[in-house]
Amino acid sequence: MTSMRLSHAVAGLLLSIAALAGFATEVSAAERFITVASTTSTRNSGLFDDILPKFTKASGIKVRVIAVGTGQAIRLAERGDADVLLVHHRPSEKAFVAAGFGVERHSLMHNDFVLVGPESDPAGLLSEPDAANALARISAKPALFVSRADDSGTHKKELSLWRHAGIDPRAASGNWYRQAGQGMGATLNMAQAMNAHTLSDRGSWLAFANRSGLKILVEGDRRLFNPYGIILVNSARFPHIKSADGQTLINWLLSREGQDAINNFRIAGKQLFFGDAH
Repeated sequence: MTSMRLSHAVAGLLLSIAALAGFATEVSAAERFITVASTTSTRNSGLFDDILPKFTKASGIKVRVIAVGTGQAIRLAERGDADVLLVHHRPSEKAFVAAGFGVERHSLMHNDFVLVGPESDPAGLLSEPDAANALARISAKPALFVSRADDSGTHKKELSLWRHAGIDPRAASGNWYRQAGQGMGATLNMAQAMNAHTLSDRGSWLAFANRSGLKILVEGDRRLFNPYGIILVNSARFPHIKSADGQTLINWLLSREGQDAINNFRIAGKQLFFGDAH
């Protein structure tokens, strides 16, 4: 009899656990969220942590961010693995829309890139305002340079600057040119450890804590302008895309409220991003 009562108790407990699991699954399934494929710079800077809760409060829509390099973010969106794409390489963004993967590119915000390096400035870059000429000086020295080498927007920008300088640094890979294959934070850590130069978006640089021995050597060149675009992934190509909620996020970010949230985000009192929608 005792054994039978115990069996009934165990069976009841298992049924309760199953019911709770089913309830949790229903709650999870009912959760309203969208997925955004974006860059490491928007995450590393802390921008998303600051502004996305404001969007969720206003809309009831949660946002799950996959933060990777621009190239990888675009490939995710091309597979339909994100509802919205937010990256910073305009030629790739336009190609994404032209190929039918995205609906329309919207200019969202901008910041800029900076060339950072050792405080001792071994290549004499502080007297060189042109970023391509500065890279030519690094090559001529030669001085150590760490590349992200990860197909990110920052990596694409770096390669375009080398092309402007008329130099293919990859021929010196493993010598003075080191290819990290990592995100911005890891690349900055490598540059700091090696007393080397690298290209960084300003937001990641300002958020980077391990800056000892490094400083900004070149900034302000028009070629260092860094625009970000936002694109709704095309539901005509991927029917599972959450178009309505994805468009709600885009509309909010382009609205006065969203643009103010971007403009008001600061680190140590410094504005990191500048809204471009108005």
